[in-house]
Amino acid sequence: MFRVLLAVPLIALDTMVFGSAAVLAGLVDRTGRLCRHLARAWARVLLRGLGVRVEVTGGANVPQGPAVYAANHGSALDIPILFGYLPVDFRIIHKRSLYLIPLVGWTLYLAGHVGIDRGNAFRAHRSLMAAAARIRAGTSLAVFPEGTRSPDARVRPFKRGSFVLALEAQVPVVPLSLAGVKRVAPRGLLTLRPGTVRL
Repeated sequence: MFRVLLAVPLIALDTMVFGSAAVLAGLVDRTGRLCRHLARAWARVLLRGLGVRVEVTGGANVPQGPAVYAANHGSALDIPILFGYLPVDFRIIHKRSLYLIPLVGWTLYLAGHVGIDRGNAFRAHRSLMAAAARIRAGTSLAVFPEGTRSPDARVRPFKRGSFVLALEAQVPVVPLSLAGVKRVAPRGLLTLRPGTVRL
């Protein structure tokens, strides 16, 4: 219970501190690398503070060049897990409306993450083509092919955007498994319990 009471202020403080630093970093470093390092630090501080331990296996399967990394999406913890422990430099594909969230949206924009307008097929396709060009230029992207979080951790049908992206960029799709997240947060962040997640 004590850890749950700490969760909200910890998330807010961690995001304010690292988000503010990332906005400043994004203004001076347009490559997004400084923001990437700050995102890793934000995620690791957050997960450790929440009592979530991450075990990473299969690192030898990570390709040398750019790729599309496709992960299942069952929890709000999935994003910090990827930012904190996926051992490559990458950007995420996210819904464009996240740009409207102060600090979070600004950081996503300045760090070069890719927003998709899912309500407009033409804009979504144009964003995917721009993302494919970035992959060809050497930037890996991480996506959640289900399109949204699964409420019961079952893998939902994949949307085709991530595969169109990989085909257009001529890069491999690397599957990622996030296992154990629902045991750690069975009904969201306010039901957190200490535990181990495997990536």
